[in-house]
Amino acid sequence: MRTPAFGVALALAAASLTGPAQAHPATTQVSVWVTTPDRAELLHERAPVSFHDGASDRTTITVDPRTTYQTMDGFGAALTDSAAAVLYRLSPADREQTMRKLFDPTQGIGVSFLRQPVGSSDFTAASEHYTYDDVPAGQTDFGLKHFSIAHDEQQVLPLLRRAKQLNPQLEVMATPWSPPAWMKTGGSLVGGRLQDDPKVYDAYARYLVKFVQAYAKAGVPVDYLSIQNEPQNRKPSGYPGTDMPVRQEAAVITALGPLLQKVSLRTKILGYDHNWTTHPGDIASTPPGEDPETDYPYKLLRSPAAQWIAGTAYHCYSGDPSKQTDLHNAFPSKGIWFTECSGSHGPNDTPPQIFRGTLTWHARTLMLGTTRNWAKSVVNWNIALDSTGGPHLGGCDTCTGLVTLQPDGTVTTDAEYYTIGHLSKFVKPGAVRIGSTSYGTTGWNGQLMSAAFRNPDGTTALLVHNENDDPRTFAVAVGGQSFEYELPGGAIATYTWGRVRTDVPQELTVRSATASVNAADAGALIDGDGSTVWQSKAAQTPGQWVQVDLGTPQTFRQVALDSGGNVGDQARGFDVAVSNDGSGWRTVASGTSSSQLTTIALPTTHARYIRITQTGSAGSWWSLADLRVYR
Repeated sequence: MRTPAFGVALALAAASLTGPAQAHPATTQVSVWVTTPDRAELLHERAPVSFHDGASDRTTITVDPRTTYQTMDGFGAALTDSAAAVLYRLSPADREQTMRKLFDPTQGIGVSFLRQPVGSSDFTAASEHYTYDDVPAGQTDFGLKHFSIAHDEQQVLPLLRRAKQLNPQLEVMATPWSPPAWMKTGGSLVGGRLQDDPKVYDAYARYLVKFVQAYAKAGVPVDYLSIQNEPQNRKPSGYPGTDMPVRQEAAVITALGPLLQKVSLRTKILGYDHNWTTHPGDIASTPPGEDPETDYPYKLLRSPAAQWIAGTAYHCYSGDPSKQTDLHNAFPSKGIWFTECSGSHGPNDTPPQIFRGTLTWHARTLMLGTTRNWAKSVVNWNIALDSTGGPHLGGCDTCTGLVTLQPDGTVTTDAEYYTIGHLSKFVKPGAVRIGSTSYGTTGWNGQLMSAAFRNPDGTTALLVHNENDDPRTFAVAVGGQSFEYELPGGAIATYTWGRVRTDVPQELTVRSATASVNAADAGALIDGDGSTVWQSKAAQTPGQWVQVDLGTPQTFRQVALDSGGNVGDQARGFDVAVSNDGSGWRTVASGTSSSQLTTIALPTTHARYIRITQTGSAGSWWSLADLRVYR
């Protein structure tokens, strides 16, 4: 009995074979860098491996260089007031060494993106919170005569200038935690809203423009600017914050956009700057009678202010990265930036637990989860803290940074240093994410996750995370070449190589494809990019089938059936049939399989529907982690 069709965005690759392969070197060398949860290897460069001609019968990560997604801006953290204070506790020599470890692309990890607070945040070393235009209570300064960034000139700006010297490709995003108190209801930096007055919206827009101009004059041009950090966080715990509903953020952006365009064409506006989903606490704190605006970024991008918005910034504290793809699909012309997530720990966690848990969660959720869901940046919170998780003024007391100043004066590297480093050291600004199969999920299913990038110089960087606690052996394939590798349990690795070949098929994801199955015991039928398309949930028996509707007739010559990490779950036998109307079918290929990846050559075929029928028998399930169609 046929089960109902499942409407999913099945990852199907339509690719173009470019004719006979041209002459290429017999082997291409691959550099390998590994970090393990037990700290036995920390961005450790292992012996290189080489591609060889032919495929592997192992679980195979297939890299498709001509399938392109988003362009990357960079990876990093925030050089907060607290981080700057921590770095200034070091001697000049130790501070320089730490800065090189963070920002130098050769001697360090080459941090390439910083998110800078505009004024005070919870990570403030000062004794009280501040903005750049503070006046006594009861006074106003609509002329912004008291505006000054003198506070930042003491420590923050010198470090930013040095960071840009060490990595000239470094980009800076600026974010305010609060407007000046005199612009707000309640007259406090902590909580409240902007006064609902066009004069205040205009003053706040001019305040932000003056900040951009002042930072540029100080040698730190601002590349991106959001209007409010976490605009739905209505009750910050003793640190600056502002409840800013969509209508107010849109009003500020509408005033800011034209002003900013006149003084700084390089500075792009980002909207929202909050979690993947509205946090339950933020929903509960919504004023009576008001909309909790759980669709905040959608509303903002549907408003007239959208003309001034480059895209949306996200944080990690509620929801999951798939929400980025949902927004991208709704507004494909707008970018996605991931701009904050802090590592943290419980009161009884030991350092090994903190390192392992942070490394593995950040690897699958941030390194790979955000980038596979259209993020152009991956940014942690503090770049440096001390061993107490501070200094801070309100807010988080369990946060961790990329590096930590210990009581004995030494600087240690945290898990975030390595998760960001596996990106920033090898994926350069301007790199383009390219196609790669990935079998793990951000929720952890013990499989292999991957993301691949082509750098501006033509080199490729492939990031792989083994979610399983045990070692996993897998293959990496590009075109007609592959190599095999074993990665320790929980480890992350970056593989880099030059050009493998120029006749690699070009993938085109068929977003409108749907799939259906005929097995009454069918398991989940899910997006093929990162999980499982289908599992039979019972022993393989002849007659089970999976059918794909491409939406419109397509021309193709090859089908790849990929069982991913589900070892032994390949179809023991198969028929491939096609149809233009879903009723009349013709068989175009038959065969058997003994490996996780089965590539089936077809005659040139033009059809809308493809049906893969299992013709063999086995005690294992039949699993499809990915199904790709090549033209």
